[in-house]
Amino acid sequence: MDTKEIYLYGASGHAKVVIDILESMGRHAIKGIYDDYSNKEKLLGVPVLRDKSSIKAKDTLVISIGNNLHRKDVVDMLSCQYDTLVHKEAYVSNLVFSIDEGTVVMAKGIVNPNVKIGKHCIINTGSIVEHDCVLENFVHISPNATILGGAFIGSGTQIGAGATVLPNVKIGKWATIGAGSVIHRDVPDYAVVVGVPGKIIKTNHERKV
Repeated sequence: MDTKEIYLYGASGHAKVVIDILESMGRHAIKGIYDDYSNKEKLLGVPVLRDKSSIKAKDTLVISIGNNLHRKDVVDMLSCQYDTLVHKEAYVSNLVFSIDEGTVVMAKGIVNPNVKIGKHCIINTGSIVEHDCVLENFVHISPNATILGGAFIGSGTQIGAGATVLPNVKIGKWATIGAGSVIHRDVPDYAVVVGVPGKIIKTNHERKV
């Protein structure tokens, strides 16, 4: 089996989980983790690199940053190739419509048939994306969250840990859904929603991109 060389971008705690995905897949040699702001020399034995100008267009990268807006900033800044990672203990149906570049699916994550997932999304530990859902680019489904059938999640939206989005609900772009919330009706762009049932408490005007 050929080994693929790969770099990460971001030496945060989230990077540790991405390293775990790569270790589980067993088909990659992690060459280093780029991070301008880290004072670490290594993270879980992987060298931390600080000269992002050395990233080449032919290099393969995964962005190991949990914050959706920061992931988008990195993509806007760099020109390279991006890999898609699925932990060996995740379940991704053979009938998934598509999972685009840069997306990561963590251990115990479930992605069911006819789901469409965009670029640089995170399907975090133990989360479930049910049949016929659409996730646009830079979405983060936090640990143990559940997205039920036919739901639509707009670009850049964060679904908090343990939250539930009910069937056929549409959530706009760059929204934030609080941990444990239950979303039973559509959510507009940039809204912050918390509670059971979910209620809008403010708007993320500063996140408009």
